[in-house]
Amino acid sequence: MSVKPILKMGEPSLLQKAKEVKDFGSPELLQLLEDMKDTMAHANGAGLAAPQIGVDLQVVIFGTDQINPRYPDAELVPRTVLINPKLEYLNDSPEGLEMGWEGCLSVPGMRGLVPRYQHLKYSGFDEWGNAFSRQVSGFHARVVQHECDHLWGILYPMRMNDMSQFGFVDVLFPELDPHTDD
Repeated sequence: MSVKPILKMGEPSLLQKAKEVKDFGSPELLQLLEDMKDTMAHANGAGLAAPQIGVDLQVVIFGTDQINPRYPDAELVPRTVLINPKLEYLNDSPEGLEMGWEGCLSVPGMRGLVPRYQHLKYSGFDEWGNAFSRQVSGFHARVVQHECDHLWGILYPMRMNDMSQFGFVDVLFPELDPHTDD
């Protein structure tokens, strides 16, 4: 098991656009994915982007195959490796946005109310370079947008419209397990 330190908001590298992956199936990419999976599992994350562990590549993983203690009411999301992603918003009007609470492993202990598109199509590649795409909605769409933002140097507080809806998890949601860290 190789759990990596997760960079926190304030690290300049989290504000940079990551580079595209060109070498699919390489030992380095496969090791990165193992490190990301171990790190995400250790932190009870719903997703993780390579820049969060200091790797400047367009790689995200996400998914929940059981109830996540950080998001106990969220639907399950299939475990996914998504490389060099592209997002297409299926209703990109203001009516297509939905407000939802988000946390982030790089913004520990905090939550904020963030607008995200409810429906989208994402496409990209798996670790072997196989192209795929999915149409998704709800929590799945929110997780994809959140993780892909990390690849473009955006943290969720930068998406918020109302900073009065930003605060500590233990204050906003005291019913959540106090031993789980965002």
